[in-house]
Amino acid sequence: MDLKLKDVAELLNVSETTIRRWISDSKIPYYRLNQQFRFSRSEIESWVLACKQGRGKNDFFSHDSTDEAGTERMGTHQFGLLRAIHKGGVWHNVPGATKEEVIRAAMKRIAKELQLDAEVLTELLLDRERLMPTALSHGIAVPHTRDFLLQDSFDVVSVVFPEKPIAYGALDGEKVHTLFFLFACDDKRHLHLLAKLAHLSSNPDNLALLKKRPSKENLLETIKGWEANLRPAGQPALASR
Repeated sequence: MDLKLKDVAELLNVSETTIRRWISDSKIPYYRLNQQFRFSRSEIESWVLACKQGRGKNDFFSHDSTDEAGTERMGTHQFGLLRAIHKGGVWHNVPGATKEEVIRAAMKRIAKELQLDAEVLTELLLDRERLMPTALSHGIAVPHTRDFLLQDSFDVVSVVFPEKPIAYGALDGEKVHTLFFLFACDDKRHLHLLAKLAHLSSNPDNLALLKKRPSKENLLETIKGWEANLRPAGQPALASR
């Protein structure tokens, strides 16, 4: 239980009043410790993913995109998935028959671009997988670490298509055909990008495209249009950047 109520409100871009309402309605995982609310970072992360894929019992993503104070919720343009994928690239035909083999092979390519050590990065990613598989559903996984390794003020999402779909421990039992390796600069941006990736992969049209293993250009074009239409309820779509 490493987060306080104030921390979670800041991470999710909502008011503390909203968090208290979700607690009262049993819509967010929490604990009571010495008469204070406490939250597990890993559980909040899993909750965000479940809600964005429509598995959570929460209205956080299904209705208005602002809380009582008018604060924007997740899915806004300020944490652009388009920019993160543009930076991280799209990698095809990464070899490996297992999750570990694919992660190791992917990091041998991606770590050079990030100016990080491939072995260290691989072990951090596998350590996170041992804690809990990062597979979502419908053949999508979002490998990421519990540490923030990027020194610059940008986020990176590297899209990896393995040579063949691999077993990944997904709840729906499907093999994974697309991996989004996520490297964010801080907790808030990490959660926002996780939410966007979960939301992206819950769309049937996006899933159909990913199964075709698109080029970087084609994928970015789709992401651009998709992000342009993410908006608070009742507001017009924003022009993509």
